[in-house]
This record gives sequence, structure tokens and C-alpha cells, in this order.
Amino acid sequence: MQQPLDTWTPEDQNTSRRDFVRFVLASPFAGYAGALALGANHMAYGQERSIIDRAALAKNVFQFEETAKTLLDADTYHFIADGSDDLKTVQANRDAFDQVQIRARRLIDVSNIDTRINLLGQEMETPILLCPCGAQQRVHPDGELATARAAAAKKHTMICSTMTSYSFREISDVSDGTLWFQLYAQPNRDVMKQLLKRAEDGGAEVVVLTVDGPTLGNRERIPSFSAPRRSGAPPLRMPGNFDGLEGGPRAGDASMTWSIIDWLRANTSMKVLLKGIVTWEDAAHCVENGVDGLIISNHGGRQEESLRGTLECLPEIVRQVDGRIPILIDGGFRRGTDIFKALALGATAICIGRPYLWGLASFGEDGVGKVLDILRAELVRILKYAGIRSLSEISPDRIISHLYKYPSSPAANPMEGPI
Repeated sequence: MQQPLDTWTPEDQNTSRRDFVRFVLASPFAGYAGALALGANHMAYGQERSIIDRAALAKNVFQFEETAKTLLDADTYHFIADGSDDLKTVQANRDAFDQVQIRARRLIDVSNIDTRINLLGQEMETPILLCPCGAQQRVHPDGELATARAAAAKKHTMICSTMTSYSFREISDVSDGTLWFQLYAQPNRDVMKQLLKRAEDGGAEVVVLTVDGPTLGNRERIPSFSAPRRSGAPPLRMPGNFDGLEGGPRAGDASMTWSIIDWLRANTSMKVLLKGIVTWEDAAHCVENGVDGLIISNHGGRQEESLRGTLECLPEIVRQVDGRIPILIDGGFRRGTDIFKALALGATAICIGRPYLWGLASFGEDGVGKVLDILRAELVRILKYAGIRSLSEISPDRIISHLYKYPSSPAANPMEGPI
């Protein structure tokens, strides 16, 4: 007997959609239609983008995106996929990787590959971290709890957003892995103090302050999520970190200046990273103000429409920082080769966002875990082809880069010549 629509829950909805996907895949027309779609996708993208009905079948992260499209309503899919204005910066993040070639080396013993790094005094098995992404319960009922369990199981560090559906404490309670806390500045500094304390009490040793949000990006495809929900469906959780705090959550403070670093130092013992740095000038300020590290980020193309990919920003920042603090980078990472290119250009580690959300939307914890497995396996593969046995061996001589778009700068700035 069919279940009445007015008693459906999000879990029922996802189950129904998965059943539909399985029906389509089993259809006698699926082979023909799939072949046509596959041919078109290969011509357009160069990678396998078919729909899958379980995480274990995935060959790349793009298949999770295609599967997520079938399981999510259009509004929620655009909540993940959208960017600012015409999405040109979203595309620029991807296009930048095509400006770097990898120089493969031969006859080197690569039977054992070491992907470990030491980042801010923490030993990590991999240079792949999970970006802060809020409101994950919109994507899957378990939200950040599923993501945290998968990240811990696969030994990846997860950066928890200020805007998580579940609180940092709830997330840390289900994870024995490394968790960092991302902080959006709040006009009410007392609220910020309480957010910092809750993160510290939950075991966070690093706070990542997002600095690219003086206002919200012009995301024209993201809905208001004001549509009525079916009766009987559990309510979506509000950002769990704000439970019991005065006022609603805010995602930025337009009045924030570099003085925020001194304020953070006075109000937390956590190490401080700044997320959203894209120029050598601001990288210089990071060093001058004693931050512990920075993340090159344009919010996945969701903030300013700069038309500048984050990988294009990396060379000038690497030259300016000159090894004094770690440099992380996010924006468009989809392949192990992407990760290799960023590390060869001087990044310490990279962060992913949309790929693990696609995995979460498709298969919950299993999907997130498989996305991480795929990216790590792809990274190991290209390390072997490049003749690299450990990440410490990666250097600019293993790539040819066409990212020469440096701005004019003072002669004292060490930016002369291409990488």
C-alpha cells in the first residue's frame, strides 16, 4: 500500500528517489539512453558521469554529483551548486587546473607512497581536509554527523562550519577524528566569545575565521527554503551552534578589520587561520599579524565574482609567505591531479567542499567516505607517475605552470618570474 504523502519524511523521500533511480537503471531503455548520455558527457567533460545506486560503484566524484541531482529537489541542489552572479568564478576555479601540466618521471621505486603531513603540530594521514559547509541536514538527515563519522573513519580533518545543523559538541561526540571550527564574525562579540568557548569545550584546537564575507554573494539560484513542508516531516534544525544564544546567526561583519586578530588572541587559546585570502598583500598582513596559517579561498565562487580561480592566486601568495606559515587552498578540487598541482605550486594542504556534499546527498556517510577514498587513491596514483614517494618530495620542477598573471607590486615583493 502506498504511503500517504502527508506522512512522508525526508528519509522516505530519499528512499523513494533511490528506488526510482534503480528502476531507471534496470529499464531496458537505460542502456541506450545511458550510452547517449555517456557519449555527450564524455564530449563535454571528459569523465564518466553516470548515475550510481550505491557508493561502492563510483569511479570518480562526478558520479556523486549526477546521483545527487536525482535525489535532491532542485532548490537543495542549487543550495550546493550555486555561485555568485554568472558562476564565472565557479568555472574559473576549475579552469585554472588546466593551466598546469605535470612532468612525469620514470624508473623510481614508488612501491610505497607516504601522504602524511604535519599541519599546525597535528600529524595528518592526508593533505585533504573537508571545508566548512553549513546546513548539511538539508542535504541528508544525518547532516554533519554522517560527514564527521566518515572523515574520522578515513582519517581526514573536518572543519566544522559556524552554521552547522548540529552543534560542534554534537558533532565531536560522534567523531574521534580531528575537528577544527570555522567562525563567521558576528556583530555581537559576546556571541563570538560563546561560540569560541563552545568549540574549545568540544575539543577544537584550531579556529578558522572566514574573512571574505563583508556581505553575501549574489547567489541568484539559491531559494529561500520557505516552501511548506509535508506534515509529519521532522523540522529542519537551525544552526545548532546558536542554541541558547541571543539573536539569530549572522554570516559576517562588514565592520571587521585586521584588529580582529588581536581580539581572537585575547579570547581563545586555539590556533588562528584566516580563510578567504586571495592576494599577496593580504598574505603579508597575515604574516605581520601573527596568524598561524591561511586558506586561499573565494568561497567556491559563492562570494565576489572576481573571475579569478584560487589556483591562480596561489603563486603570488606562496612567494610572499615564503614558508613562514602554512598555506591551504580550496576551490574546484575534483581530482587527485588537481591536488598534486596545488601542492607542487606550494600549498601545504587542500580543502574540498561540494564533492563530499554530493557524496552525503547520495549515500550519507558511505558516500562521503567513498569520495575521500577516490580522491586519496587518485592522489597516490599521480604521485607514482610523477616519481614522488612522499609529499615532501613534491616541488615546482614536477610541473609546468602557465599561471603567470601577477599584479604589479613593489620591487621588494618577491614575485618576479613565473613558477
